[in-house]
Amino acid sequence: MADWTDAEKSTISAVWGQVDINEVGPLALGRVLIVYPWTQRYFGSFGDVSTAAAIMGNPKVAAHGKVVCGALDKAVKNMGNILATYKSLSETHANKLFVDPDNFRVLADVLTIVIAAKVVCGALDKAVKNMGNILATYKSLSETHANKLFVDPENFRVLADVLTIVIAAKFGAAFTPEIQATWQKFMKVVVAAMSSRYF
Repeated sequence: MADWTDAEKSTISAVWGQVDINEVGPLALGRVLIVYPWTQRYFGSFGDVSTAAAIMGNPKVAAHGKVVCGALDKAVKNMGNILATYKSLSETHANKLFVDPDNFRVLADVLTIVIAAKVVCGALDKAVKNMGNILATYKSLSETHANKLFVDPENFRVLADVLTIVIAAKFGAAFTPEIQATWQKFMKVVVAAMSSRYF
C-alpha cells in the first residue's frame, strides 16, 4: 500500500505518541457524527445522537471513539503491513456493518484536524510560557515547517485568525476589544516567529 521511509515512520510515531486516545477518540468520532450527520445511521444503537450536545455527551460515542483510536494505534505499530492488520476490521465494516468506505476518509480527515489542533495548541502554549523570546522558542519549529514540510507561511496567519475567532466565540463578551488587540499582537509575533526561517 505504501512504503515508509525511516523519517516518515519516526514522524508518525512521534505525532501518535502525543495523542491521548481517551481524549482524541471521543472528540474525533463526535465531530464526525456532528459535521457529517449521514454517518449517524451506523450508530442507531448508541441512543441519543440528535444534537451536538447529545453526541458529545454520549458514553457509547466516547467508548467507540476510543475503539477507533485503538485500531489506529495498531496501524501505527504495524506500519509495515497495515493491510493485513486491518483485514478483519475491513471485512466486518464491509460485509456486516455495510459502512460506506468514504466514511473512513472523513474520519481520517477529522482525526487529523483534532490531532493538529492539540499539537498547535501545545506549540502555542510554549509561546505563552516564553513570551520574552518567542523567536528562539519557535526557531526549530519554523525550520521544520519551512525546510521539511514546505508549509506556505500564509497558513500561519490564517491559523492565527481562526484561533482568534475560536477564542472570541468561547469567551464571548469577556473577549473585549482591548483583550482582542492584545491577543492579536501576540499572535502577530507568533506568526512572525513561525515565518522567520522562510526568509
